[in-house]
Amino acid sequence: MELPDLTPYLGQMTFGGLAGYAVGYALKKVGRLLAIALGLLFVALQLLAQAGYVEVDWTRIQRDVEPLLQQPGLKGLWERLVSTLTYNLPFGASFVGGLVLGLRAG
Repeated sequence: MELPDLTPYLGQMTFGGLAGYAVGYALKKVGRLLAIALGLLFVALQLLAQAGYVEVDWTRIQRDVEPLLQQPGLKGLWERLVSTLTYNLPFGASFVGGLVLGLRAG
């Protein structure tokens, strides 16, 4: 039994993995920057509220944000992200593998 020649696909798999890794790494860095920005925004709002410049309805904010943070919502967001990033890619499987590794490394 002769094994098929996978040489033509090796380049696609390598590129897909490297591209996925780069995107995952970048997403993790952008995510950290967003977390820092949200944290600084929270501190600024609290300082402004304490000084009496603004009044923040945290209960309303929690009510509006909570559905976005539920597990099905996050799962759907992840699925939409992967679907968008792998759209029309012949090397989608290696891209997703690289993406996960990049997210872990970033």
